[in-house]
Amino acid sequence: MDEEYDVIVLGTGLTECILSGIMSVNGKKVLHMDRNPYYGGESSSITPLEELYKRFQLLEGPPESMGRGRDWNVDLIPKFLMANGQLVKMLLYTEVTRYLDFKVVEGSFVYKGGKIYKVPSTETEALASNLMGMFEKRRFRKFLVFVANFDENDPKTFEGVDPQTTSMRDVYRKFDLGQDVIDFTGHALALYRTDDYLDQPCLETINRIKLYSESLARYGKSPYLYPLYGLGELPQGFARLSAIYGGTYMLNKPVDDIIMENGKVVGVKSEGEVARCKQLICDPSYIPDRVRKAGQVIRIICILSHPIKNTNDANSCQIIIPQNQVNRKSDIYVCMISYAHNVAAQGKYIAIASTTVETTEPEKEVEPALELLEPIDQKFVAISDLYEPIDDGSESQVFCSCSYDATTHFETTCNDIKDIYKRMAGSAFDFENMKRKQNDVFGEADQ
Repeated sequence: MDEEYDVIVLGTGLTECILSGIMSVNGKKVLHMDRNPYYGGESSSITPLEELYKRFQLLEGPPESMGRGRDWNVDLIPKFLMANGQLVKMLLYTEVTRYLDFKVVEGSFVYKGGKIYKVPSTETEALASNLMGMFEKRRFRKFLVFVANFDENDPKTFEGVDPQTTSMRDVYRKFDLGQDVIDFTGHALALYRTDDYLDQPCLETINRIKLYSESLARYGKSPYLYPLYGLGELPQGFARLSAIYGGTYMLNKPVDDIIMENGKVVGVKSEGEVARCKQLICDPSYIPDRVRKAGQVIRIICILSHPIKNTNDANSCQIIIPQNQVNRKSDIYVCMISYAHNVAAQGKYIAIASTTVETTEPEKEVEPALELLEPIDQKFVAISDLYEPIDDGSESQVFCSCSYDATTHFETTCNDIKDIYKRMAGSAFDFENMKRKQNDVFGEADQ
């Protein structure tokens, strides 16, 4: 371990593992350490089921009705991948996909007036949806056609909208869309957590809706993917990638000290040895004095013996409860997966409700979501602090990731990864550069 590295990474959460993989592919010498004996840090998958009960101090352990403990892989921070989104591109470009199998999530739903409805995102679905009246449908259809044809480089497609200055609120007004439609467009298609986006330039929102539609078009049932055996497979895939490129991984390795000289990181001390480095990447738990608390997230993991009502018995789905529907500032998310993804025993389902904490009674805040899940066999409640770095790392060369937010997809995490990469490398992250060299360790025959 007494060596000089370009980059040392502390923690094996998804953000850290992807950055570690990218740095290795880019020819950097990387040492990756984690104080835990397992991969994934905050975003690990817990198996067997007995381990989950222990983690939440439920000493009696799971009843026999839960089946074999080894059949369970429960994600602590569940998120889906957008089929056409940034994370899938990162996976494809690094070819980590060779270690993973994905399954399409069966449905995407939105909550309105106490009921859940399928999210309409194509013209055909919009016309068949119960979410809107007849005239509203026509206006929404016009809006979808406008979005699909919109090209920021072709002013002919703008229809009087300026992508840089027209606010999204004005675009909705232009198409005369009502509040319910605005709710599900902003929160279930563009996937915003709050309504702040309404007064910002519309380009970002239009691109988000396009991403949703294009992702949906790839597989048909929903725009979301989820790996078999749970998200814990992702960090491990990137760990293998890093190892192929000569990166070194060490689990169960305590970090005693991060060594600074003149305000700049020079190494990490562990069990009496010092590994030197030029740059350091870590999650907030490794540098508590360099992060600030930016809020809290509540996640309630629920084990069910039935699919969620009104979802056509889907064995996986996402439900978004827009904040306006339940008088909140931020949305509530539910994501459900099941034995079909090899993460639960036969006939069992795992649903996780999550939201940004706004009051002193977080459990009450997710009640609208829990009502949709009844009856619940077992609940595990986790309230986590959200941390963000105090500085951008340009002086210290210590680059810290942000905690994982309440959203049930990876787009915000990918933005953090690209942001850290840009600060470290001094240039924007370019997917094309990440493509593996054609004749790498696997040899040419494998291509």
